[in-house]
Amino acid sequence: MLTVLQVAYPLAPVSLDATGGAEQIMALLDRGLVSRGHQSIAIACAGSRTVGHLLPVEIAAPFDADSQQRARTAFQEAIQAALRHEAIDLVHMHGVDFYHYLPPPDVPVLVTLHLPVSYYPEPVFCLTRPDTWLNCVSETQRRTVLSCHNLVRTIDNGVPPELFAEQLPRKENYALALGRICPEKGLPLALDAAEQAGVPLWIAGAVFPYADHERHFREELQPRLVPPHRFLGPVGFAAKIRLLSAARCLLVPSLAPETSSLVAMEALACGTPVIVFRGGAPAAYIEHGVTGFVVDHVSEMAAAIRQSVTIDGAECRRRARLLFPAERMIDRYISLYERLLKRTAVPAAGA
Repeated sequence: MLTVLQVAYPLAPVSLDATGGAEQIMALLDRGLVSRGHQSIAIACAGSRTVGHLLPVEIAAPFDADSQQRARTAFQEAIQAALRHEAIDLVHMHGVDFYHYLPPPDVPVLVTLHLPVSYYPEPVFCLTRPDTWLNCVSETQRRTVLSCHNLVRTIDNGVPPELFAEQLPRKENYALALGRICPEKGLPLALDAAEQAGVPLWIAGAVFPYADHERHFREELQPRLVPPHRFLGPVGFAAKIRLLSAARCLLVPSLAPETSSLVAMEALACGTPVIVFRGGAPAAYIEHGVTGFVVDHVSEMAAAIRQSVTIDGAECRRRARLLFPAERMIDRYISLYERLLKRTAVPAAGA
């Protein structure tokens, strides 16, 4: 039996209802570990929900530099306390700022890079801490890592399609955009495309209390979110699945290269076509004209919204079940944990 300590990004709650993909993946791993007879211990901010043992850390808003530093210090203390009181086999870290609260060098550490490689400082890719490995969540992301001696095999993200309804629901006439509300997600471009297409855009997601996120929503989005467009705010897993299932299409207008796009995978599993800008991981698994459309600019996105009714929802779902099963992702992580535990401080390339 393994005992794995999973460490979240300090400022985002972990659960299957979470807005962030990294937090949902951590929740899936937590559930998968427990279901396979292993022990899962999670350090995450208060408000998180896990199947395994949760060690919650209270975090205060707004999310400015001071609160982020306090959160990192609190996570560092929580990690050290967990290592003192539990026989931890391996620590699996998920936060973009993980290097601020790495454990002492007497326990193996795996870090999953959930965000674009450019979001991490260069020293992350040449860590000297022993028994410390990094992994990517797509081959598209991995190809952007220019050099790293301790990069292990890629493990693609997965979604639990067995939780989705077996019958394809009747589609409604709205395009959907779903996720964190922040500048790099390109939501004003989605509004531009939906307006050109003459189709309402529904946006669901959370505005985290960062000053630039709140300003972006207040100045760039809120004035435009008038009927027929709608802002739904944050939604849980069940509501998200209902929205994805009934949507005409999902728009992924990100300005930053998506490393995986969990919501695009979920949309396909719900039988809903996905429209993405070229670049990033979704463009590699969306088959143009079959499961969605890969576009280069707003006018092409608008045309794709109009054409989305031609996509076969059953084929979208079939591809999702083939490409993104959560059970396969969980098995691969557990297999990787076991491999890494057999190693010492030998460089991990090719694991």
